[in-house]
Amino acid sequence: MLDNEYLILGGLCALFYVLGSIPTGVILARLMNLGNLREIGSGSIGATNVLRTGSKLAAALTLLFDALKGAAAVGIAIAFIGTEPKHFLLIAGLIAIIGHCFPIWLGFKGGKGVATAIGVLMAATPLTGLMCISLWIGTFFSKRISSLSALVAAAAAPILTFSIYGDAAMLVTFLLSGFIIARHHENIRRLIKGEESAFTSKKEE
Repeated sequence: MLDNEYLILGGLCALFYVLGSIPTGVILARLMNLGNLREIGSGSIGATNVLRTGSKLAAALTLLFDALKGAAAVGIAIAFIGTEPKHFLLIAGLIAIIGHCFPIWLGFKGGKGVATAIGVLMAATPLTGLMCISLWIGTFFSKRISSLSALVAAAAAPILTFSIYGDAAMLVTFLLSGFIIARHHENIRRLIKGEESAFTSKKEE
């Protein structure tokens, strides 16, 4: 019986990784004839880089589907264990985020995991997810810098989770946030130097 449980656990972890590793941005860019996303902008597979193709629709769809990957991983975990404990659900989501950032199909070179992380938080700890989205939106409309918005939301997530869902969920969220922040190390360097680019509207241009 114990061996079967380990097999199921291993299979679920593999499923969460594969689910997260689906390169939705790359797929959408090809389907919509936007070119090879790996050769555009930063080469990342996330919605921010998809936006650099000039297609807001493709960027929005990438954001949606990347978030759904994280939410789906949590949903599968819920089907097996229920809605508690929260930290198990967050671990399932973290594996999906790792899959997004290191997809086997793209030589383990993926995105930064922000949208997938939002999907995970919305499904596992919805109050944290909603507040992180609010922080992202508020920071973005204030500074117009996507990476800074993501970093602010990521830094706040463990604190918000602790205040609402307790210390066990907070610890996993801390790992999740730390991973997201680490993936933004180049952006952090540019922010410190004042070299990180901001989004501008056509009117501003």
